Amino acid sequence: MAIRGLFDLLRRIRPPSQFAAAAAAARRFGIQDSCPSIAGFASYDRPSFHFTWRKHHWGLILGVVLSGQTAFFLGLSGRSVLAQDTPLGELVTENEQGQASVTGLRRIEDGSVISNEHTSKWRIYTDNGRDLFLKGKVDEAEKYFQLALQEAKEGFGLKDPHVASSCNNLAELYRVRKVFEKAEPLYLEAISILEKSFGADDIRVGAALHNLGQFYLAQRKLDQARTCYQRAMKVKGQVLGHGHVDYANTMYHLGTVLYLEGKEKDSEALIQESIRILEDAGFGESATCIRRMRYLSQILLNSNRLAEAESMQRKILHTLELSKGWDSLETIVTAEALALTLQSLGSLVESQELLERCLAARKKILSEDHVQVAGNLLHLARIALLNSKHLQKVKISGARAELDKAKLLLDNSIRITKAILNPSRNDQKSLHSVNVSTESEKDRHAALTVLLQTLNVVGLLEVTKCELQLSREPCEYPLEAELALRDCISIFKEPHTRSILLNAPDAKVEYVACLKRLSSLVRDSIVESQRPKEVQDLIDAVQNIEAELLPRRQRK
Repeated sequence: MAIRGLFDLLRRIRPPSQFAAAAAAARRFGIQDSCPSIAGFASYDRPSFHFTWRKHHWGLILGVVLSGQTAFFLGLSGRSVLAQDTPLGELVTENEQGQASVTGLRRIEDGSVISNEHTSKWRIYTDNGRDLFLKGKVDEAEKYFQLALQEAKEGFGLKDPHVASSCNNLAELYRVRKVFEKAEPLYLEAISILEKSFGADDIRVGAALHNLGQFYLAQRKLDQARTCYQRAMKVKGQVLGHGHVDYANTMYHLGTVLYLEGKEKDSEALIQESIRILEDAGFGESATCIRRMRYLSQILLNSNRLAEAESMQRKILHTLELSKGWDSLETIVTAEALALTLQSLGSLVESQELLERCLAARKKILSEDHVQVAGNLLHLARIALLNSKHLQKVKISGARAELDKAKLLLDNSIRITKAILNPSRNDQKSLHSVNVSTESEKDRHAALTVLLQTLNVVGLLEVTKCELQLSREPCEYPLEAELALRDCISIFKEPHTRSILLNAPDAKVEYVACLKRLSSLVRDSIVESQRPKEVQDLIDAVQNIEAELLPRRQRK
């Protein structure tokens, strides 16, 4: 699909006579779409719950295309396209959309083409390194990129653009491996060579600066990243124009830096403008535009501008419904995010309808016992609890029916997550495969998070039940809360789930919240002098766990 979109774009922006040459170069790209945004594929944060369903990809960024006499940097974001050949005078760029655009630049006449034994070796090493890199064989790719850099220096000279290309490729590899101390000097050397070869305002310098900005952003060196992006934007604006999608790409990344620096208004303006440019260029339905809109909606949610976030989320969902339909998990996740925003706005009926549609679609695509189904059930249980509270003064029988519905949803969520955390013997035998084991660990981490949030909501269920008591007598002892607290304590005692808690900060936060709510309900339900020994033992166990997990100042 990415290649088909690439060819469609090339047809639009190149004369037909030049399409064949451009397409031949484009066929060499073996790039899959990735998600470069800071927030993740689909993440959303609500006051009580936080889920992130994220699909991980290689985070590849900029690269270099070499052409006969000189080198051309690619204006990418989100992945690298490494050195390869293309017709002289053409710059092939791959945007975040996973599509390529071709922009005619001034032809560079810089003397005769250097061709010797180093030239062919350099090309072979570069191609091999690129192919291995894209396959994820980073160690082998590193060896070829190092050999390519050596051949470039011996065959073309220490300050030749081919050397800049090889420096950039090797730097990108080190960035992916997070060997930052080796990557930075290579980036700087590439930029220095390009500036001396073509001038500080050349498009290749601008693209290299964008690369360096990505490198600094990955390390949260925001001052350096901002400076690189601002310089890159200036160059790209002069050469490509302020309506070019690659200019908008750098603008978007500058916006992410400004947001991380706390400059929300400036950040929002840049991201909105980058979205507008994509829409004007015909990329309003592209994966990149959707990612940017999703990131903008997250900014709006974080600043509690729920109505604006709702509008943006509706726009994203409409686009995905038309382009992918409800057989896509991306559509489902987007609809779920909108449902949670509607819930915060008090639109419970529409929120429930969306969540029920998400649940049916998930069961169809995944399975009825998938961790995402458990999370979906949890969201619906929360809606049922809110409905129950609204019905308390109107229709007691309706309020109780909603509580029963919430209880059933929570029980099913607990059943699913416990089965994932404690697989059967047959399932355990299948975990010998590295890939299956890795995926299983991700599912267990997600299942633990959902289970903890579900147990937490069991506490809310208990509170709501007490509020429905018609007599003035004290609420009955919260049996459900005690059972949930026992489950919560057992999670810490089980070696595997304990390991997840100790090594995953997000799971630890959920666990502490669950532990505190449930223990508070149990502790406050019975006068201390009348507590049975088993209940006091539970409370003592909670205190011991808190002592192990939390610093002293956070235990109360």
